[in-house]
Amino acid sequence: MSLDAKLKAWAQYPLPHHSVSRLIYHATRLRHPFTPALIRWFVKQFNVDLTEAANSDVSTYDTFNAFFTRSLADNARPLANDSSSFVWPADGKISALGQIENSTLLQAKGHTYSVESLIADEEWAGKYSSGSFATIYLSPRDYHRVHIPWQGRLLSMTHVPGRLFSVAPHTVDNVASLFARNERVIAHFESPQGAFAVVWVGAMNVGAIETVWAGLVTPEKSARLPGTTWLGRKLKGPGSTAWRYEEHHDFSRGDEIGRFNMGSTVILLTENPLQFQSEYKKGSAVKMGESLGRFS
Repeated sequence: MSLDAKLKAWAQYPLPHHSVSRLIYHATRLRHPFTPALIRWFVKQFNVDLTEAANSDVSTYDTFNAFFTRSLADNARPLANDSSSFVWPADGKISALGQIENSTLLQAKGHTYSVESLIADEEWAGKYSSGSFATIYLSPRDYHRVHIPWQGRLLSMTHVPGRLFSVAPHTVDNVASLFARNERVIAHFESPQGAFAVVWVGAMNVGAIETVWAGLVTPEKSARLPGTTWLGRKLKGPGSTAWRYEEHHDFSRGDEIGRFNMGSTVILLTENPLQFQSEYKKGSAVKMGESLGRFS
């Protein structure tokens, strides 16, 4: 990794991550006559494929966030024909994937972290201690809604506060335990093939994560969701308390379960090992609905 990449990563340490992200949160929700021009610039700058969008007319989006969280046209993401296969929960590029060994996940070359540090729950961490994982990086040009990779029943959701380091490759390669340090939302599901979890990892400018069952999770609402269990203080300052929300919802493979309000990272954990498709490796581009692999 070049010195330039290291300096870019290290420069993020003193930044007020949450303050910057709150500004972006409000700015992307402003209704302004310049919004269509901003969206056109963004489409050109990041080579966004508007032909896949349910609405490709940028002049009709009221806010930049409405465009960023756009839905796709029907059949833009067909599910893999093999109904026995896990599917990718999001569009993006593979940051890492493989088997979980001794409750340890690979972040990048030279960097590992534990399952428990990621999901902040000893009991659930034990379930995923010898399963599989896949980490998907969503760039600005990608579709930013997240879907369930397998049929399952939601058992609980946990919000864990933290920093908001960028999750761009140069930061992932240089900031130790990045995904376990950033703010995140973890959803645990049960299925006939064992438990699995979908983890939304927040990042710089991505201080807003939503789920279909709870709405906006972070930035935190002033009114706590009914049935919330407080898990204790994690950081100083506002929004610093981890909590768990328990409510059951059933989902079919491929159903939408949430979204990012700017690009970030999704991590998938499974209780039982998966046999990944042989063509996948770090850096491979994937699309939601494509076959990820099968259970061993």
